[in-house]
Amino acid sequence: MGIFDSINISASALTAEKTRIDIINKNMANANTTRSTGGMPYRRQMVVYEENKGRAFSDYLGKQNDKINGKGVMIREIVEDETPFKLKYEPGHPDADENGYVSMPNVEIVKEMVDMIDAQRAYEANITAMNSTKSMLMKALEIGRR
Repeated sequence: MGIFDSINISASALTAEKTRIDIINKNMANANTTRSTGGMPYRRQMVVYEENKGRAFSDYLGKQNDKINGKGVMIREIVEDETPFKLKYEPGHPDADENGYVSMPNVEIVKEMVDMIDAQRAYEANITAMNSTKSMLMKALEIGRR
């Protein structure tokens, strides 16, 4: 592992968590959107993470030296939640069916808030890890001055 690898790993996690927070915000903003691009209600989106593995040569060297090879995290994809839409009885709504029911997005605000808190805590933990690494590097430089 190089001297800045741990900072790069934390930075990749910060980027991933920021994207997750953006998607959660998008879900909450569209919690009442009954007609999106395809004419259907908005579908909740979720972020899927994947380990950002090192290149093949660094993997080989890592196995030989018995070191950690991870390069952090990356977003593999953003997927739609296939949970069925909620039905709400509202006969006067323009998107109501013949029985007066409107298909509402499958977004639950409480669940989104819990996910938001989780993402914020993960973001804060990665900032703490980055600051700890920075502090250790500064201490190492101070030792080298003496």
